[in-house]
This record gives sequence, C-alpha cells and structure tokens, in this order.
Amino acid sequence: MGPEADSDESEVDYRFTLANERTFLAWIRTALGLLAGGVAVHQLVQPFRHHGVRAAIAVSCIVLSVVIALGAYGRWRHVDRAMRRGERLPRTMMVPILAVGIAVVAALAGIGVLLS
Repeated sequence: MGPEADSDESEVDYRFTLANERTFLAWIRTALGLLAGGVAVHQLVQPFRHHGVRAAIAVSCIVLSVVIALGAYGRWRHVDRAMRRGERLPRTMMVPILAVGIAVVAALAGIGVLLS
C-alpha cells in the first residue's frame, strides 16, 4: 500500500485485530484438516470397485483445502482493511464455499460406498 492509502487508515483496538487473526487461524486449521483428510483418503482408504472414486474424494478434499487457505488470507486482509478504515465488515463467501465443498466430498464418498 502506498502513502495515500495509509492516510485514511487508523489503528484498531488490538482485541479486534487479534479476533480477526484467530478467525484466520480457525480457517487455516480447517484447511489443514481437509488436506490431511485428502492425503489420508488417498493413502489409507481401500480402493472402491470403480476406479477413480477414491482419487476424486482425495483431490476434492485437497482442492477445497487450497481454496479455503487462500480465501482465509483474503478474508483476513479485507477485514483488517475495513476495520482500519472504519468501514462495515465485508461479507464472506467462505461459509457457503465450505458447505458446498463438504457436501460434494460427502456425496462422492456416498457414491463410492454405494458402488462398492
């Protein structure tokens, strides 16, 4: 950010800054859990009868992990900027993205179980 951006920003109460950071870290823990789940599915789950179902589940978890991690960083930045400028907090797409992503992974797992 250039000097012109700094002039309209103020220091935020540290409690709000730390709350924003805790929220970021919670999203990162979720992303790490999805990453671990994807690796575990790939390495530990017995192959389904239909080749590729296990890989689809693993890749879905890993891709969702990347999306959540990148989204968490973007969300952290947008909230920090809004707080410093005294603006309303931006809405987030992270919750619906995570909900739909988990639903897709669960559907793939269900299909894999039904086809076995």
